[in-house]
Amino acid sequence: MSPTSDSSLPAAPIRTASEKNGQIERIVLNQPKGNVLDAPMIEAIEGRIRSLAGSAADVKLVVFEGAGEHFSFGASVPEHLPDRIGAFLPRFHALVRDLEALNIPTAAIVRGRCLGGGLELASFCGMVFCDGSARFGVPEISLGVFPPLAAVALRWRIGGARAVRMIVTGEILDGERAAAIGLADDCSDDPEKALASWFTANLEGKSALSLRYAWRAARLPLTSSLGTELPELERLYLDDLMRNHDPVEGIRAFVEKRAPVWKNK
Repeated sequence: MSPTSDSSLPAAPIRTASEKNGQIERIVLNQPKGNVLDAPMIEAIEGRIRSLAGSAADVKLVVFEGAGEHFSFGASVPEHLPDRIGAFLPRFHALVRDLEALNIPTAAIVRGRCLGGGLELASFCGMVFCDGSARFGVPEISLGVFPPLAAVALRWRIGGARAVRMIVTGEILDGERAAAIGLADDCSDDPEKALASWFTANLEGKSALSLRYAWRAARLPLTSSLGTELPELERLYLDDLMRNHDPVEGIRAFVEKRAPVWKNK
């Protein structure tokens, strides 16, 4: 048996595919069950983004989805420990900035859990298609922390008041509720079919070049927030929040599979 066919080898962090004669590029988070966004997966996505930046003149849509039953359980919690988060968080944020710099429309297909960093990635996409199994949320508050990118992306998608409620409470929304408030754009039994129909009706017959300029113009406020607000949120997280007891305790308690002991400091 050749090394490449050995089922004992770990799967690649992502799978990619070009579809519709290169008009659609698909990136599949490929570490089921949870498709956790850890450093290797982020590096793999970054690599694909870099390759698209240099050779994607015909691409009209980049699609993210998760392998298996779930989109993503979120970012790697162990990589949020004090000795690792300083490297991990800026890299995750850099991935999103680089994705936006492509100026290519994006979409996410969401089934199952789409939590934490997974929701940040999906909600940052221009379109979100889900089914009834989808569960959306940013439960970081239960770990004593907050999701910096969601503080930008959720406000863009669902408005300030709803974004505050999701971030402060950690509430989980099903697919139908997410679609009702605009967190998802469509909830159906077959989100893949819904995305294909939307692409055919809205993007396929248009110029890829013109779509990029339209995308860039329409999302300029969001892009500006990535350059101004996100660095401040990152600083708030790394330099202020993580100097306190409770955030570190919350992360460690999760990793150690125990209840956190809050000291409110």
